[in-house]
Amino acid sequence: MQFEENIRVALRGLIEHKFRSFLTMLGIIFGVASVIAMLSIGEGAKRQAIAKYQELGVTNIIVRDKNLSDAELEEVRAKFSQGLSLSDAEAIKEIVPGVEEVAPQSEKSTEVKFADKSSKSTLIGITPAFIKILNYETAKGDFIDEQHYDNGMKVCVLGAEIARTLFQNREPVGEMVKIDDQWLEVVGVMKSKALFTETVGELASRDLNNDVYIPLSTFHKRFEPENELASELKQLTVKIESSDKLMVAASLLEEIIKRHHYNNKDYSIVIPYELLKQEEKERRIYNILLGAIAAISLVVGGIGIMNIMLATVMERTREIGIRRAIGARKADIMSQFVTEAVAISITGGIIGVILGVMLSLGITLFTDVTTFIRLYSVFIAFGFSVIVGISFGYLPAKSAANLKPIESIRYE
Repeated sequence: MQFEENIRVALRGLIEHKFRSFLTMLGIIFGVASVIAMLSIGEGAKRQAIAKYQELGVTNIIVRDKNLSDAELEEVRAKFSQGLSLSDAEAIKEIVPGVEEVAPQSEKSTEVKFADKSSKSTLIGITPAFIKILNYETAKGDFIDEQHYDNGMKVCVLGAEIARTLFQNREPVGEMVKIDDQWLEVVGVMKSKALFTETVGELASRDLNNDVYIPLSTFHKRFEPENELASELKQLTVKIESSDKLMVAASLLEEIIKRHHYNNKDYSIVIPYELLKQEEKERRIYNILLGAIAAISLVVGGIGIMNIMLATVMERTREIGIRRAIGARKADIMSQFVTEAVAISITGGIIGVILGVMLSLGITLFTDVTTFIRLYSVFIAFGFSVIVGISFGYLPAKSAANLKPIESIRYE
C-alpha cells in the first residue's frame, strides 16, 4: 500500500507540472530516438554490404583482368603474358583443390538495337557454369545452356533494364536483336539486380541490369575484341566447396596465375568472403561509434532530469517537511522522488521509441539510405533511458530524504 501511495504522489506531482515534466523528458526522448535511428542506419548499411558481397558469392574467388593502357598492354605482352585466358581456367580447375566450378567470361562495351530503339550495354560471353556460381535468375525464358554453348548458337539473355528499354510492354523472348553486325535471338530476360554503387577491386561499378549475356563460344567466334592486344577473358569466377578452404585455394590460385602470366601483375584477385569479413568488422566499429554518440544525448537528458529534480526538491521543501512531520520515513521521500524520475524516463523512453521508429522509416522513405530496426536496439535504448532515470534521480531523491522536518516546514 505504501508503494502504491508513493507512485500516486509521484505521478500527481508530474501531472500538476505538465510543461516542466515534458521539458525534462525532451533529453530522454531525443536520446532514445537518436539511438534507435542511428543503430537502424548502421544495421541497414550492414545488410546492404552483406547483400552486395553475397551477389558476388561468399565462397567465390574472382580473378579480374586489369584495365591497362595501350602502352601498358604492349609492355606486358612483350614480357610474354597473354592476359587472362581459358588455359588459366583449365589449370585452376585441374590443380586447385576444392574447386567446384570455374566460370570464364569475356566483356565488350557495345550497343544493342531492336526496331527503332537502341541502348548502350556490356556484352558478356559466358559458359553455363556462370549461373551455377552466381546468384542470377531469369524472370522470363531460359539462361544460356550447354546446347547454346557447345553449338556456338546466336542467342542472348537480356538484363532487366535493357529489356524494358528496348521492348517496353512487348514480350522480348523469341525476338531478334542486333549487336554490332550480328543478329541474336532473345531466349531469356534476367531478374532485376541490385546496383553496385561502389567499385570492389577491379570489379567496375555498373548497372548489371543493362548487361547482355551470350555463349562464350559465340562471343569469340562472332565479335571482334575492343583492342587487338586485349586478353581472351575479362574475368574468371572460381567457386570453392567451402569458406574453410578459401584462403588456401586463393593462395595456390595466385601462384598458378602468376606463373602463367610470367610474374606480370596484369590481373587482380578479389575474395568477396574476405571483403565481407572486413566490412562486418568496420560496421561493428561504426555501430559502436554511432551508439556512443547517441548515448551522449541520453546522458545529457539524465543531467536535465537531475537538475529539474533538484529544483523540484527546493520548490517542495515545505511539502517534504510536512510529510516527514506526519510520519513519512526517509525511504518514503526517497522512493517518491526516484519514482518521479523513473516515470519521466519511462514516459520519455516510450515517446522516444515511437519517434525513433518513425524517424528510421522516414529516412528510408525520403532518402536513399536504407534503415533496418533491430528489436535489440529498441530494448537497449529504452533500458538505458530507465537506468539514466534511476541513476540521475537518485541524488535529488537522497537530498530530499535528508532534509530535516522542522527546518523544511519553516522553509519559505
